[in-house]
Amino acid sequence: MPVPSPHSQAPLLALCAALLLSGAQAQSAPPPPPTSPPATTAPATTAPAGLNLPDLLLALRASPGWRGADLNYQAAVLALQSARTRAGLSVTAEADSSLSRVPWDGGEWKGAATVTLSASVAVLPWSPALAAVRSAERALIAAALDLRAARAAQTAALFQALGGLRRAQAGLEAAQAGRALAERLLTVTEAQRAGGLATEAGVLERRTALESAVAGQDTAARAVTQAAQALTRLLGTPVAVAPTVLTAPLPDLTPAGDLDTLLARALRQRPEVARAQAALADAQAGLSAARLDARLPDVTASVRAGQLADAQGNPGRTVGASLNLKAGVLGVQASVPLRDTGAAVSGVALSLNASLPLLGRPQDAALAQAELGTAQAELGLASARQAAELDVRTRFSALDDERAGLQAARTRVQAAELGVQNARARLQAGLGTALEQTQADLTLLQARQALQAAQDSVALAGLALAQATADLDPLLPTLPAPLPTGGQP
Repeated sequence: MPVPSPHSQAPLLALCAALLLSGAQAQSAPPPPPTSPPATTAPATTAPAGLNLPDLLLALRASPGWRGADLNYQAAVLALQSARTRAGLSVTAEADSSLSRVPWDGGEWKGAATVTLSASVAVLPWSPALAAVRSAERALIAAALDLRAARAAQTAALFQALGGLRRAQAGLEAAQAGRALAERLLTVTEAQRAGGLATEAGVLERRTALESAVAGQDTAARAVTQAAQALTRLLGTPVAVAPTVLTAPLPDLTPAGDLDTLLARALRQRPEVARAQAALADAQAGLSAARLDARLPDVTASVRAGQLADAQGNPGRTVGASLNLKAGVLGVQASVPLRDTGAAVSGVALSLNASLPLLGRPQDAALAQAELGTAQAELGLASARQAAELDVRTRFSALDDERAGLQAARTRVQAAELGVQNARARLQAGLGTALEQTQADLTLLQARQALQAAQDSVALAGLALAQATADLDPLLPTLPAPLPTGGQP
């Protein structure tokens, strides 16, 4: 290929300079912010401003996960009510009727009807019904902690979904800016190729970069859609998010205190530790009941007074009471015949019924099983405590790691800002190009987005630590202050 003469290169250089200077004004400024996709922004006629963070927290209370946690707690409340009902006063009414003819040949038909009113209540402390009430109370305490933990998990999931949406929006903005830069580079390279200052390989390289930028923008747009769908699945309904939620820093929910203080609070408030403690208490109560069952005989004492029998041997008006020593249940009965069948005989009857197993005692096997269950419950509690401590320590270290990288992100922003100033000064002095200015603007945009992502990571790490220590308030009546931007414009 012949080498162009200096006179023939002058028009080409002028053409390239004109192309570069023609977009200087447009390229010296950062690319405009992208428009929100339809999946994350509602139409202006329905929700022009979108929901802010407090509104999203209120909308979370109507989500399926939140309602499911409420139903689980209500089930524990109903279980306690049922246990108290079974252990409380129980009153029943019975009716008994009979028709007899004695003797069959020549006898008369005689009928009798009796109404019996019975009442029973658990009175002894080792009664299984009262033990069931205490077990249900422990289960309700654990269910309350489960409810708080489930609500806190939903709250943490909301912040994580918002963080994902923020990252996706920032990625889309950066992808759009990168595509604009790739289009400008391809235009300049094609002009240089037309003037003989660039090769066809250079044009193909720029075109490949543009195609990659277009594909990256499409991927970023799909990421925004997926992040919006994740938020929709969490809340159970599509919502429009206010722009301030996607730009303002996330609130700092990091719990206060050193590691030892956080560990102590976690062991008091973690739901799995509370469940393990309830399981151990149930196992210990079962062991006490098994030991008592092995020692106490099955004895029932009863007393009955009144018209014990009439002329035909049928009972008249009577009252009675009974107490079962092993079950711990006191019962009272009152019987009234509907028809007086003759002269009744009044008196008092005392009875004592005892059952003593002599061979094949199941109590011994039940006692051994209760001892084994108690040992297993103790191991379960120790395991739950260790798991809670490990979770808190891990998230505490993760928070320190995220905070350690925050200063580097701030320094990169400062370096990028200085790069923009230098590129603008070079352009004004005629020593740089508009493309250099655009590249510096893109670098600053990426640095600011990296800083925002680092700040979000610190906030989410603090949120995870608050969730691990059970300090995260799921209701969040007042939002704490957001994390400082650290010099971010």
